[in-house]
Amino acid sequence: MANELAAFSNELAVVVERAGHGVVAVHARPRFSSSGVFWRPGIVVTAEHTIRREEEITVTLPDGKNVPATLAGSDPGTDLAVLKVDSTQAPVTRATAVPLPGNLALTLGRSEDSGVNATMGIISAVSGSWRTWRGGRLDHYIRLDLTLYPGSSGGLVVNAAGEALGIATSVLSRIAGLAIPASTIDRVVDEILARGRVARGYLGVGLQPVELPDHQKGLIVLSLEHEGPAAKAGVLIGDILTSLGGSNVGDTDDIQAVLEGHAVGQSIPAGVSRGESPKPSQS
Repeated sequence: MANELAAFSNELAVVVERAGHGVVAVHARPRFSSSGVFWRPGIVVTAEHTIRREEEITVTLPDGKNVPATLAGSDPGTDLAVLKVDSTQAPVTRATAVPLPGNLALTLGRSEDSGVNATMGIISAVSGSWRTWRGGRLDHYIRLDLTLYPGSSGGLVVNAAGEALGIATSVLSRIAGLAIPASTIDRVVDEILARGRVARGYLGVGLQPVELPDHQKGLIVLSLEHEGPAAKAGVLIGDILTSLGGSNVGDTDDIQAVLEGHAVGQSIPAGVSRGESPKPSQS
């Protein structure tokens, strides 16, 4: 048993050493650094909430060298920021499968003083698409049962084989740290590199759930943005939105789910009840 434990311990050390070559320290806030990951050649991803300035950002590479980084863009909704770094460092290897609850997980960070640091735990919960309180969408909800120390946010989350599951964040859930999944990172990086930001469709309305006389649910319009998409489509305060894009809507999450499937500027059919007569609209 002792030999097996020693072998397991050594294997974990090898995983940390190998995967740690893709982890950097990011210096973009006062007092202490955060961590970041080489996700693509010359591209580092980190946690958006740790970026407190847009200029004079530097990163500490695995070889200990400090180099400047340029902020390509960020997305508070998914807590992701993208940095451009002049480096030939190879990106991390992604996992091909979504983890399962109970799988071992390691979070790897880096600081300028101590180098790579690691914590170990398990994946405590996994589910499908999940909306953050900041308004973004993660392709999977991956909850971590491990310690996230100061500076761990933005660090690499790997499985027992050293493959990247995503990056760690401490701000998207009040329950525990999460791994922002690799598929979400790829999607956000693509948009930021193409546009400098993540564009999300919106209606320009303030809504509140209500129940209709037929026991169906809808959303009453409490406010309208002047010259916003809904106002331009003829929606009025007091109208009740019952469907959007062919789907019934009963809360604001339903609205966001529909909007994410459509490009910014695209028209979406909407069902609006005004008084007693349902009224179709375009928004």
